[in-house]
Amino acid sequence: MPKIRIYTTPECVYCRMAKEFFEKNNISYEEKDVSVDDEAREEMIEKSGQMGAPVMDIDGKIIIGFDEEELSKILAVK
Repeated sequence: MPKIRIYTTPECVYCRMAKEFFEKNNISYEEKDVSVDDEAREEMIEKSGQMGAPVMDIDGKIIIGFDEEELSKILAVK
């Protein structure tokens, strides 16, 4: 199973959709709330060049935003 870290904010609809996708497919992930975790926010910006969430780091591959088709392909789920 790949190592997944998702950078989120509480009010982000796409963050919730991404987490629901992972849970529906029984994929474990580590969540970092960038609204309260300054270190995680800096890490997210450094990795992605983005200030908006969600940003996902899947074994070093950075995914910006929620793209179910791309996530399904990367994680080999249907």
